[in-house]
Formats: sequence, structure tokens, C-alpha cells
Amino acid sequence: MTRPSTAHPRTLDGSAVAVATSVMNLATYGFTMLAARIMGPSEYGALAACLSVLIVVQVGALGLQATAARRIAVDRDNVAAIEQSILSLSTRVSLVLGLVVLALSPVVTRMLNLDDVLTAVILACAVVPLTLTGGQAGVLQGERRWGALSVLYLASGIPRLVVGTALILWRPDATTAVLGVALGYAFPVAVGWWVLRRRRTPETAAPEHSARAMLVESTHNAQVLFVFFALSSVDIVIARNVLDDHDAGLYAAGLIMTKVMLFLPQFIVVVAFPDMASPEHRKRALVRSLVAIGAIGALAVLAAELLSGVAMIFVGGAEFGEVEGLLWLFATLGTVLAMLQLQVYAVLARQARRSVLLVWAALAALVALGLQADSVAELVTSVVAVDTTLLVVLTLASLRINRGAPVPPVTPTPPG
Repeated sequence: MTRPSTAHPRTLDGSAVAVATSVMNLATYGFTMLAARIMGPSEYGALAACLSVLIVVQVGALGLQATAARRIAVDRDNVAAIEQSILSLSTRVSLVLGLVVLALSPVVTRMLNLDDVLTAVILACAVVPLTLTGGQAGVLQGERRWGALSVLYLASGIPRLVVGTALILWRPDATTAVLGVALGYAFPVAVGWWVLRRRRTPETAAPEHSARAMLVESTHNAQVLFVFFALSSVDIVIARNVLDDHDAGLYAAGLIMTKVMLFLPQFIVVVAFPDMASPEHRKRALVRSLVAIGAIGALAVLAAELLSGVAMIFVGGAEFGEVEGLLWLFATLGTVLAMLQLQVYAVLARQARRSVLLVWAALAALVALGLQADSVAELVTSVVAVDTTLLVVLTLASLRINRGAPVPPVTPTPPG
């Protein structure tokens, strides 16, 4: 046996992950806010464009993380074999993705209107540690090593804030800022290497956990997460096309509240995922997590309504005062998206292929409906309606799953 662990301490460990993810998100948010103030609109615009590329590429890391966490959670007898395969695969995938982005650096430079290709080259270098961290985090998540995972999350946020801010204070341009981000990604990789350095050699071969099988599953996971990110981000693109510049700016300010509500309960998804992969724990973990996210969201929506003036300080200030009356609706949107994120990970946990079609359908519906909007209120209402409908459908589908029917942990292409 390889590190069998039947004790799953919840309260303290869940709190550690909650604190770590909150600090990570605050540090990331702090770096972007400081960068905007220090660098100015032009250079910050280039940095924001580069960060958007990393968000897209990050689905590879998240796909690897979900694969590792799910397989370890449902096959405790082959933990060492899974660790060995996923970490080896993560290394190869990270190098391939880095080389692909490097080869495309001239294209990236032109698409993002960067001053020189060096920025795109550094961006490609950042892809390698970003992707590698995904496999490491997945191993720790699947083994429920919440303390080590919390340290890894802290290392993903704080060094970027410290190193990145120091570099842009020295030289406030996009190239230096991206270099700070790339150096920041090296810290969680170092943490992951340290906590996983004493890996055991697998006692027996586990062909069901081959690199090919894991690559197939990770690719599927990345595709699912990509469409979720598209669903949660396409509304700002729609706003830029259907609203004038002023209203589009108001919508973007409101989305700050939405993103806060999306990332605030992220720790719940992290802690619940291994249990959602286990047939005997799946339904209870999903229901409890949905209730927890809903409760946090309800409190935030109420606060956004009653303390809207205070919330405006973080959203953008008096210049964006016209959106104040809609902050509760943007908070509602963020809560729905957080619950949808949990449902998407539930889909990954049980490797349900057909459920992904519902997310694609919702994305198409959102684009079609959103393009008919002619005001901030109408657009955000449409987005909330589509996302809520998808949430209800996915929840009903999840609750109908027979929790006594196990999900094959080893099949590279399990049925939906």
C-alpha cells in the first residue's frame, strides 16, 4: 500500500485552505492593482493582455490537477504509481506548452500589440512552472494533504506580489512585470518539489494509470474548464460590443464584485473535489458544498445591497457610481458562477462527458441572448438568467446520479 489515508480531518484543514486561497487571491489582486497604478494605462494594458493568455493556458495545469486528484481519491492502492505518472506527464506537458507558446511568440507579440518579442518569450517561460504546479497540486489535493497544499497556494500568491511589485518599481514596463510573474511561478514549483521529494517507488505496475490515459483525461478536463472560463468571461466581450464605452466601463466595474464572489469560496471546491470523486461521498459533498457557497453568497448579496457605498470603494469609486444600484445583482452573478464552478468540478470528478454539452449550450445561449441587450442592467440580468438555468439543470443531473454506482477510476474515456 502507498500512503493509505482514511482520516480526513475537515475543520482545521478546510480553514487552512480557505486562508491560503484567500491570501493567494488577495495577493494576485493586489499585484494587478499596484501594477495599474505604478505602470500607467499603456503598459498595464499590455500586462493585462499577457495575463489573459496565461489564464487561457492555465486550463492545462487545472486539467492535470483534476486528473491527479480524482485518480488518487478513488484508487488509494496505487497512489505511488499515480504520483509517478502524473508528475512525469506534468513535466512533459509543461515543456511542450512552453515550447508551443515560445514558437508562437511572434504571433503573440503582434496579437497583443507588445513593444518587443522579449515579453512574449518571457511569457512562454512562465507557462512551464505554471503548468508543472498543476500536477503537484493535484497530488496533494488527492491525498488530502491540505497543509502542504495551503503552503503551495501561499507560494503562488505572495512571491508574485513581493517580487513583481519590486521589479515594476525598479522598471515600470510590461516586460519587467511579466518577468516578475514568471519568477513568482517558480516558488510554488519549489514548494511542490520539496513536499513531494520523498516519493515511493510503485510496488506494482499500474497500466490503467499510464501517461496516455492520464493525458486523455487531462485534455478532457482542460476542455471542460476552458468552456467554463469562457462562460464566465464572455459577457465582458459582449458588453464591449453592445454597449457604449461608458456603459461597458460600468459593466466592467460591476464585474469586479462578480469576480470577488467567484473566488471567495474557491477553497470549498478544492476541499470537496476528492470526496466528489468518491461514489460513497459524492452526493453529500456536493450538497454540503452547494449550501455553503450559497450561504456565503447570500450574505455577500445582502451586504452589497445594504453597504453598496462601501462596496463602491473597491469597485472603482464615485466615477462608477451609476452601477452602485446593481452591485447586488453582480454579487448574485458571482455566487451563481461559484456554484457553477463547483458543479463543473463535480462533472470532472465523475468524468461525465455528456454533461459538458450543457455548458457549451449555455455559452451559445448566453452569447445569443447577451447580444440583444442594450443596457448594463439588461445584460447582467440575461447573464444571471442563463447561468442560473445551467446551474439548476446540472444540479438536478448531479443529484440523480446513483451514488452507489462507482466511476471507473482507470478508464481513459469513461462514459458520461
